[in-house]
Amino acid sequence: MTKHATIILTIFLISVLVTVESQQFSRKLSQRSFGLRKEKLSHFRFYFHDIVSGPNATAIRIVEATRTNRTAATGFGDISVIDNPLTVGPERTSRLVGRAQGMYTSASLNEMGLLMAMNYVFVEGKYNGSTLSILGRNPVMSAVREMPIVGGSGLFRFARGYAEARTHTFNMSNGDAVVEFNLYVLHY
Repeated sequence: MTKHATIILTIFLISVLVTVESQQFSRKLSQRSFGLRKEKLSHFRFYFHDIVSGPNATAIRIVEATRTNRTAATGFGDISVIDNPLTVGPERTSRLVGRAQGMYTSASLNEMGLLMAMNYVFVEGKYNGSTLSILGRNPVMSAVREMPIVGGSGLFRFARGYAEARTHTFNMSNGDAVVEFNLYVLHY
């Protein structure tokens, strides 16, 4: 092989190796490089106001599925979008600590079971601007429901845990509800 061909082959092999290295799919990182310290467990308690009635509704049904004999009782297929207030106490006038923004859909043929996909967006104190993300099943007729916390942002980056929901009040005439939430969150 000529000297010229050897140089070209060497340059080609180096460029291939550099390209392969730069297109790496994953790599290990240190927690310290992200400013992550020791994990802590925090408890948060607030009230979720699901207001479906009146001119100031915070939960709006955007899809109403075709009803059949089997789906009429559960509303299977319905989807609602929410921007519900989260308050310190069960009264609507209680101090606002955040909002639940996202959606829920009736995802069970046989019972009132919702799929909840929402972010708790906090507006209070040191958590202002931070969020927690919930994605899970909510069998609304159960006394206590548990849903996973699958992540977060801001002070809740890399968060995980679970949320317990208990219906505080439910207005049978208009469908409005107040739900007590207790969150148990592992975060840095």
